Amino acid sequence: MLAECYRDQKWIWGGRVESNPISDAEQLLCMLYPITQIETFAVHDPDATQPDVLRALRPLGPEATKIPRTLVDVALDYFQNHTDEREEPRFAAGSYLRGMSQDAPVPQDEGLQRLEVVDGYSMSITLCLTLLAFVNDREEHETNSGQHRKLVDLRDRASRRLTAAMVGLLRSFVVNSVSPESSQGRAILEMLRQGDTTDAELAQGLKIRFDRLRAQLKTDLRLSVPEESKPEEDQLFECGWSWGIAKDAKVITEYAADSSMSSKAGIAQPRPWLYFTVSALDGIVDLNSRRIRALNIFTPEQRSLAEALALRWDLTQNYWSAVARFDPERWPLEDIPWRTSDGQESDYYSLLVVSVLIQDLIARTATDADLIKAVGIIEELARRGRITQRMTPDDAAMALHYPGVPQGLVGSEVVVGTTLALYTSDYAPLIIKRALQAAQLTDNVEAREALMNVAEAAMDHLDERRMTRDGESVELWDDVSHFPGLESLTFQGPSWYFTERVVEALVATAATYEKEPPRSSRMYDHLLRLLNEADHVYNKAMLRSNVDDRSTLRDRLGEIGQLIKRARELRRRRTSTAIALSERALRLLDALEQADEDAGRSR
Repeated sequence: MLAECYRDQKWIWGGRVESNPISDAEQLLCMLYPITQIETFAVHDPDATQPDVLRALRPLGPEATKIPRTLVDVALDYFQNHTDEREEPRFAAGSYLRGMSQDAPVPQDEGLQRLEVVDGYSMSITLCLTLLAFVNDREEHETNSGQHRKLVDLRDRASRRLTAAMVGLLRSFVVNSVSPESSQGRAILEMLRQGDTTDAELAQGLKIRFDRLRAQLKTDLRLSVPEESKPEEDQLFECGWSWGIAKDAKVITEYAADSSMSSKAGIAQPRPWLYFTVSALDGIVDLNSRRIRALNIFTPEQRSLAEALALRWDLTQNYWSAVARFDPERWPLEDIPWRTSDGQESDYYSLLVVSVLIQDLIARTATDADLIKAVGIIEELARRGRITQRMTPDDAAMALHYPGVPQGLVGSEVVVGTTLALYTSDYAPLIIKRALQAAQLTDNVEAREALMNVAEAAMDHLDERRMTRDGESVELWDDVSHFPGLESLTFQGPSWYFTERVVEALVATAATYEKEPPRSSRMYDHLLRLLNEADHVYNKAMLRSNVDDRSTLRDRLGEIGQLIKRARELRRRRTSTAIALSERALRLLDALEQADEDAGRSR
């Protein structure tokens, strides 16, 4: 990455597309996210920086003290580039936007620079939290007064942008209430309907499942959400995030009233987009992580905004998880591909609903039955997305990876005269991230193995899509020229959108392996039997031994005692390791018993 971005002691912004606030945030996160999320990659304390990390980051400075200072300068450069003359943060998607048709021209006017999407807010939340955590860790190790002033400046700028991003995310949340007889209402009903369920049965099921959520939407939601958008008793509804600030979003006066984001006019159609909903949920997960809360870096205003976003996170998780599992016999989510309320359908949308479901299962402790169903869906999506199967010429699945699924920004035509789109092509890294998150939830060995196989296959898929420099593959993405029919397609620069998603998947991988391996209840029962027998035979041998004996026999019994003790210590965390230790103890005990029998025969 540094060979691509850092030349002649200058950071080079932009990659496959021209520099914009979202792409540049993704570019920075490719570097900063692992540094702040994985302890062994940390660089805030020069005395504790690992030698291999220091070697990899050597272009940033010859000494360990120079590396964090250079990163601070690069981050300050980002804020300088994407803040206007009134010190207001800019979030425009700019060069990321395309026409609904790939070949359609995009108006290059001032209006384009005003189009902000939820990705801009969500990615800024992750970036600003990452930088605030970095500053918090770095301050106590910085001895230079000039550099210390830069850290204070970086904290102020990151905090200001964080507040604006939180407000933008808050004003992009929508509730879409529709009549069951409308086209959107019929689409929702048909997605939920499994088998021969009648309209009356569906209506009754919806009432039972969503009455509490409907009441919460009406009573708990205040900031930015119009009262008239909240569902009546006879209406269907969906909630989540539109692609940007919603057309009917109310002005926020309680918090950040001095920020233009609080009163900026919205143009996005007020209905949820699955992609932008998942993007928002991921940003809010970072916002409410235990690590960030422990740092105590929020202002009182930010804490209130975070609470408002956490409420929306919870309501959205509950809604989409309930929709995905509406019929307990056959989940609507199993009916691939997922169909949205505007009539669009794609395997990608199924994967996005899986993303919400997995987050909900993490939050509420999943049952084995839920996880087994989720595993089957993830495996099917990996197959359909040609992660675990070969891509064929003219394969429809190719569009999931290139050019991606167009997210039509309905309402953008008001500003630029035509409906623009954001193309999303993160199918492979997203399936890794969700498979690994699901794997952390289960102690079912078979389910975990299936999920890890999907993640490994997706990583192999991504390995083939690495870019090349001077004939050698490098850890930057995305080269799709190995897909049938795309052999002539070449790109000069990396896609920071895609590379950042790969980095997220790799960080999720690291988090998975930081946790203890799963424990099978059957294996645990087997271990207890082994430990019980080993303990019994060991104590029997100790009773028969001479307390004053200092021979090899006594040393061997001491070794066996340590093996049993260690197995007991590991029995809940690493069951298989404990089994191996118990079996070794039993083999040694058996060898001692045989030796004793042989000695008796010789006498």
